[in-house]
Amino acid sequence: MKLTSDIPKITIVSNYINHHQIPLSNALYARLGSRFSFVQTERMEKDRVEMGWGAEVRSIPYLKLYYEDAEGCAALMMDSDIVIFGGVEDESYIKPRLKAGKIVIRASERLYREGQWKSISPRGRKKKYEDHTQYAAGPVYLLCHGAYVASDFAIVKAYPNKKYVWGYFPEVNSYALDELFARKRHQDAQGREQVRILWAGRFLKLKHPEYAIKAARGLKAEGIPFRLDMVGGGVQEDELKAMVRKYGLSDEVVFHGFRPPKEVRRFMEEANLFLFTSDYMEGWGAVLNEAMNSACAVVAGHGIGAVPFLLKHGRNGMVYKTGHFREFYAQVRQLCLDSTLRGQLGEGAYETMISEWNPQEAANRLYAFCRGLLEGKTVVQAHGPLSPAPLIAPRKGYAYTREA
Repeated sequence: MKLTSDIPKITIVSNYINHHQIPLSNALYARLGSRFSFVQTERMEKDRVEMGWGAEVRSIPYLKLYYEDAEGCAALMMDSDIVIFGGVEDESYIKPRLKAGKIVIRASERLYREGQWKSISPRGRKKKYEDHTQYAAGPVYLLCHGAYVASDFAIVKAYPNKKYVWGYFPEVNSYALDELFARKRHQDAQGREQVRILWAGRFLKLKHPEYAIKAARGLKAEGIPFRLDMVGGGVQEDELKAMVRKYGLSDEVVFHGFRPPKEVRRFMEEANLFLFTSDYMEGWGAVLNEAMNSACAVVAGHGIGAVPFLLKHGRNGMVYKTGHFREFYAQVRQLCLDSTLRGQLGEGAYETMISEWNPQEAANRLYAFCRGLLEGKTVVQAHGPLSPAPLIAPRKGYAYTREA
């Protein structure tokens, strides 16, 4: 495909922009200027606006709102050199470009979060063929928002040898690590070292916030000094607070409600441990990026989409088998008792974000990838973002985090 300019025209299309997408988009805009756009197809959900994700959207210079200028946005999608579609449920946005044979990059989370057995549905396979498989030989590529995405798409024989590691790239802050770790030193009322533990997110069944409360019960029973901060809210809030009262944890567990993203980061900067307890329904989990950037020692379930891409067990975090509470608690307990290991894992987590999984590096790799496609070649990385996506079945993700 011939470039329309020395600078390629790249457009991202998604249902809405949020604070997990803005840093990467800002980096692309800094490089491409007016030849970069982000098309938002839907109005943001009320609950996400209340969480602070929709603030100052209209001030973003590259943002186009499809529901306010459908004709202009549709033309932009056809005229751009490369369009990246992610989080777009309505295929009508994508079909014109696919049918025209123009370069399309899809960014997708899992097809079968509830289990790959769902792929046996004839109706579902027909839809997957119409949307994905029939374009297998075309200039269509897949960015995998999670470690199990490639495996799901392999089932429907889509994007053969054109699936790449990807994810979300929230803002990455640079710290003087000695100063950051100083902020993580805490004492309880008796002057003992206190481990500060953080859980952050919506109180939903798929995120299993009850794991944090149950772990707190065990730590208190063993006399380990700690404080657990629960940041967020949701349908399970009353149930969780009842658990705290039942277990006698009112002095150790603090509920803070929803907080804006910047305040959540401050909690992370002061936390020693971050607990990420979601199950297979968590497609990515950008909160993991943020906790790692804040040099937290993370304990996370292997079924979370981001975990096999970001964490290597014992190097930059601890990974337990999803659904196995005893293993989860053992790791939490170990880290509460071992400050040296906490520091090593936190430093490893921070280095992962600073060196590879950050918006600027992702933008550079994405630009090189897009430029390469326009020049008739595929520019891939050896590891990290835009490296070939491994085919990891969910049941094998636990072992993958333990590979050397």
